[in-house]
Amino acid sequence: MLRIRCLVDNSVLGSSEYWGEHGLVLLVETDDGRVLLDTGRSGTVLLHNLKEARIDPASITALALSHAHYDHTGGLAALLPLTGRIPVYAHPDIFRERFARHGRRVDRIGPALSREELEALAELHLSAESQQVLPGVFTTGEIRARGELEGRGPNHLIRDGKCWATDPYRDDLALVLQSPQGLALVCGCCHAGLLNTLQHVRDIFPGAVRVVLGGTHLGSLSETQMDHIVQALRDYGELQVFPNHCTGQPAYVTLAQAFGARVHPFPAGAEVTF
Repeated sequence: MLRIRCLVDNSVLGSSEYWGEHGLVLLVETDDGRVLLDTGRSGTVLLHNLKEARIDPASITALALSHAHYDHTGGLAALLPLTGRIPVYAHPDIFRERFARHGRRVDRIGPALSREELEALAELHLSAESQQVLPGVFTTGEIRARGELEGRGPNHLIRDGKCWATDPYRDDLALVLQSPQGLALVCGCCHAGLLNTLQHVRDIFPGAVRVVLGGTHLGSLSETQMDHIVQALRDYGELQVFPNHCTGQPAYVTLAQAFGARVHPFPAGAEVTF
């Protein structure tokens, strides 16, 4: 059994009592346990939606963090005291300070907990290489080769000495799930770029990617750039795509027009089994 549920997203399944916020939490369930990818923007929404999904936090086996931004790490402080000392998988750059420029103001947008605070609550597993989270569930590790478009926010910054520099998103990663039907790629934001991430998975994992779920950060792309994305995705065969969070409505429409019924909304309360 392999099931992926969206527990937190910008939008909510119409018939559910889930709450929405600008954030993302995806739950991967296998016969070997439950893995959360990210913790959303706030503990308030995460804990409400876990209750709505009838998920006891103590039943969560492991947590993976796709990257450091607050809308993916904001629920850490509320969640971890309820899970017990579970393993947390992330890239070593996860604790680097992150910022966003808004006009003349620069705001911190990094993780909700320091390294010391997180190590007091969980078993921290940091690696730039792929890590096994559960049997058949792996992190991608760092997506180093980035010949294609990246999922960049124009105002995302890091400190470089006394100066500001563009965030390289070295910590950006995703989950790869193995199944008899092929591979599923479960994304947080794809700041490293959707096509770069797919090529990375193709390079290091056996089998074909059959499903892509989660945030793909395509909202800022031009029509020409989206046409390139569409053409490149055709090389992956009958790919099923479940985009949400940072994908952007225009990008979703473009994908749906190109691939029809193989593109599915994936708001909070939605799930897919394969």
